[in-house]
Amino acid sequence: MQNSSNQTVKNKGIYLLPNLFTTAGLFSGFYAVIASMNANFEAAAIAIFVAMICDGLDGRVARLTNTQSDFGAEYDSMADMVSFGMAPALLAYNWALADLGKVGWLAAFIYCAGAALRLARFNTQVGVADKRYFQGLASPAAAAVIAGSIWLGNQYSLDGKNISWIAGLITATTGLLMVSNFRYHSFKEIDWRGKVNFIVILLLVGIFVVVSVQPALILCIGFYLYAISGPVVTIRTVRKLKVAHIVGDDEQGKEIKENKSSINSGEKP
Repeated sequence: MQNSSNQTVKNKGIYLLPNLFTTAGLFSGFYAVIASMNANFEAAAIAIFVAMICDGLDGRVARLTNTQSDFGAEYDSMADMVSFGMAPALLAYNWALADLGKVGWLAAFIYCAGAALRLARFNTQVGVADKRYFQGLASPAAAAVIAGSIWLGNQYSLDGKNISWIAGLITATTGLLMVSNFRYHSFKEIDWRGKVNFIVILLLVGIFVVVSVQPALILCIGFYLYAISGPVVTIRTVRKLKVAHIVGDDEQGKEIKENKSSINSGEKP
């Protein structure tokens, strides 16, 4: 009779396809760091946008192919920290903030720390937070603000050292937006597998055409508008703006939890 303690544990392995996209995103983020160190700022900014595409694909591929795993979720967070935390911070520092001394690297650190805190908070709120909204600016969108600004500035031959204080303010503010309680639309309610009208496809084609004409300008404006939308949406949806709606304990999250607990206990919310 065999001892149950000696039974072989089945090796689950690692799903290849979704983690392949995650690895591609990690590679793009690492390349952005190397390119920024070599003063190739445009290539670094584009690499961050490539990492965004890979980050958007890995989760959707995992859900479509039913290959979600705890390993994939953790690996994705680690890759995001490199691609959307370290890479944009170092890119901003090498492009504009180095001459500011301590102020420059502190602004870059605020962004980097904000990305780390944003990812940690997101991981702890999975299954609890309202899926229609992000709490705080998502790290890929924050990285797009930094990368888009530098990509656009580089195309117009703008020397980052001439606007170092503005760049530092944008970098630090973007980092703070990530740890804020401002509500940002997540667009997760869109049914990507559903049927749409033919006009929607034409609109999508038009969007691709417009972006291809001036990608740096269009993407930069688009993500700046998205970054501003959080405070606007929050102020419009709350009756009385409180400090907790901006930073700290999230009052809206408390209300959701209280409503769920009252429903489970049979009480009216």
